Amino acid sequence: MEIIWIALLIFDIIFITDCARGPPRVAQKVAHRQTVRIGRTIRLQCPVEGDPPPLIMWTKDGRNIHSGWTRFRVLPLALRIKEVEAEDAGTFICKATNGFGSVNINYTLIVIDDSSAGREGARPAGDSEYSSTDLTGKLVRPRFTQPAKMRKRVIARPVGSSVRLKCTASGNPRPDIMWLKDSRPLTPEEVGEGRKKKWTLSLKNLTPEHSGKYTCHVSNRAGEINATYKVEVIQRTNSKPILTGTHPVNTTVDYGGTTSFQCKVRSDVKPVIQWLKRVEPGDEGKYNSTIEVGDHRFVVLPTGEVWSRPDGSYLNKLLITRAKEEDAGMYICLGANTMGYSFRSAYLTVLPDPKPPFSPIPSVLPPSLPWPVIIGIPAGVVFILGTVLLWFCQSRKHCSSGAIISAQTLPNSHRQPPRERTLAPADKDCISSITYEEYVAQQQQLLLAQAAPKVYPKIYSDIHTHTHSHVDGKIHQHQHIHYQC
Repeated sequence: MEIIWIALLIFDIIFITDCARGPPRVAQKVAHRQTVRIGRTIRLQCPVEGDPPPLIMWTKDGRNIHSGWTRFRVLPLALRIKEVEAEDAGTFICKATNGFGSVNINYTLIVIDDSSAGREGARPAGDSEYSSTDLTGKLVRPRFTQPAKMRKRVIARPVGSSVRLKCTASGNPRPDIMWLKDSRPLTPEEVGEGRKKKWTLSLKNLTPEHSGKYTCHVSNRAGEINATYKVEVIQRTNSKPILTGTHPVNTTVDYGGTTSFQCKVRSDVKPVIQWLKRVEPGDEGKYNSTIEVGDHRFVVLPTGEVWSRPDGSYLNKLLITRAKEEDAGMYICLGANTMGYSFRSAYLTVLPDPKPPFSPIPSVLPPSLPWPVIIGIPAGVVFILGTVLLWFCQSRKHCSSGAIISAQTLPNSHRQPPRERTLAPADKDCISSITYEEYVAQQQQLLLAQAAPKVYPKIYSDIHTHTHSHVDGKIHQHQHIHYQC
């Protein structure tokens, strides 16, 4: 029974794990109809989850929203729109996709323009354009609520581009705004969309006639304030592109990290922006094709989308992911049109890898030898050395033990005086460790061990010496030992 419960538990774990992986799903309910007032900031949520985590993409009326949309910011699970304008109204779609499928969340954004309404009660709660004194009836002098966005008072734009002049203000009662050009009030036709956005004057498709000083006059019963912008419309000329700003700039990235270069180009017509990387000497064979620029060779890198900006310039970015040592070097942003080209270079430094690759130690033995030979040779040497050492120890132990026993058993009175003699070949291994007297005592002890258990009081020995003469003149002498009980 216990085994069945364990099997069911394992099955549940596997089932739950498998079920966790799947297409993205909406984690919570959302209000598909969103309302916002002009000039406000709104956040459209995209509460999706999935395993693996999905990729999120936003669209407005079928157009992809990217970083070129300056007032739009794509967040991990939301889309933020700053300073909402009337044309921001429309259909927004959040599309989440992973390897198992996709899911969409649709929004309908409604932009409310209450600038023409004179009703005091129509003001929304928490509106940043109104202070707490609005509810008390106390008069409040007008003031600009977004001075940081009004710091740039001299604006230069090329012909055909657009510009927005902002004078967001608050006060009690709600102030009115009037726009003037060169101290002359603008006609409703000249203001155009400015009537809808109230605090913003939008000038599109600029011509040289748009150049001048634009003043916003904000007033109510408590007082008035003014702000003046100088707009210069530059006549376009057929010229080569110009790289504006300081980008691309030298960059340092960690090994395996992500970084990017960006390039901003001003051109009369949409330019071609291309990224190049200098090929170091000796690395030409790593690339299929290279181009020669001056004394160096370069490889052409894949280029992403070129974004058109409101100021008439064009922006492109080069993304470098999982940076490696070979990614380091000089990069060039090249902007070109029919009249010529301009370029600017920057260097990328990739920090060393904190974990260097493991290098295996080469084997001492040649790899061609088979494993049995590699293992057998050391084992055989160890076995031979062990056998020799064991035999040597046994021999030393045998010789030493015999000498000790004979010395302890034989009485001193029965020991023969020391003499030198020739020993048998079998006894030569021990001659270096015992004397002749000890050898005789050892032999007597061996005889006693083989005899009957009866003990005799005395042991007599008789030693005879024989001398032999050979034909060749050599004399040989040997002894005979006789034992008698």
